Amino acid sequence: MEQKFIKSFFIRTLILLGALLAAVVIFDPFYHYHKPLPGLKAVLTDKEYQCVGTLRNFDYNALIVGSSVCENYNNGWFDEGFHCRTIKAIRSYGATADLCYLLDIAYEEHDLDYIFYNIDPSSLSADTTPTYESTGCPMYLYDKNPFNDYHYVLNKDVLMEKLPYMLAYSFIGHYDEGDSYNWAQWKYFGADLATGLYGRLPVIKEMQPETANEETLKANIALLTKQVEAHPKTTFKFFFSPYSMLWWDNVYRTGERDAVIYNEKQAIKALLAYDNVEIYFYQDDKETINNLDNYMDMIHFSKDINRQIYEKLARGEGQLTLENYEKRLDDMYALSEEIVKTEILRYYDN
Repeated sequence: MEQKFIKSFFIRTLILLGALLAAVVIFDPFYHYHKPLPGLKAVLTDKEYQCVGTLRNFDYNALIVGSSVCENYNNGWFDEGFHCRTIKAIRSYGATADLCYLLDIAYEEHDLDYIFYNIDPSSLSADTTPTYESTGCPMYLYDKNPFNDYHYVLNKDVLMEKLPYMLAYSFIGHYDEGDSYNWAQWKYFGADLATGLYGRLPVIKEMQPETANEETLKANIALLTKQVEAHPKTTFKFFFSPYSMLWWDNVYRTGERDAVIYNEKQAIKALLAYDNVEIYFYQDDKETINNLDNYMDMIHFSKDINRQIYEKLARGEGQLTLENYEKRLDDMYALSEEIVKTEILRYYDN
């Protein structure tokens, strides 16, 4: 009798485990094995867990690539404006090495017509080693080793939270798949919040030499040009987003401003040497960056600004050329001087 009970217990346990495993594999809330089943929406809210799976398994021929400032674009805008099928390749920090890591995954099985790539200034001086493993990302979802997938298929949080969440949102009529990884709907934007979150240095540091990051700059430019060279049939539309005047005040006070502008000049010059590259510059949008009601902190702007950037990209506005890029960056330098000497005084005494 005891042996029969033990046997029955193990059989029932195996059946239960098999059913749980099958549920995760079939519905696959992180899209590790396949794209959404017919009738289900692509519910994308956890980029560290879902981005790689979507890059490997979804149908697309264009990517929005960048940091958290790119999460509030709607993929459908780009689909309509550029006649393509777009998904996002997002890494919060936006470091060049991390974004190129995602591009390599995308190109494994896809031919891409467009890359819409946001260049964050900090990415040009960031470390050139991908940071996914060192920052604790779930590498069992990034590698192709099936033997460590148990972390995913037998995960309590996946079964009890992520899978029901995906199914619930799939059947909510107003969920927009184009708003993948969007966070703006839960945030407040305003000058009071942005200035409140800005830890302004009380003392201005000595300005660093413009070549302070020369070695890492060259290495990051090499990562970008390698992607451009390797994929001549892809049109790379690089763009620089409008960070707020608080950000420019900060890099001035930390002594980084001159190096930031130098880094951008060098990257732009190198990338414009390629026929399949276009570069668009929106950092100098004075009306946007000096209106802190557009921001929740130094960097992150509202979805209205995302829409504005997209529309300018679609119209080809703000394009840099070998003939005009130096003047545009020099004008940005002058604008940053105006910010720290005049505009910022609306909020601070000195």
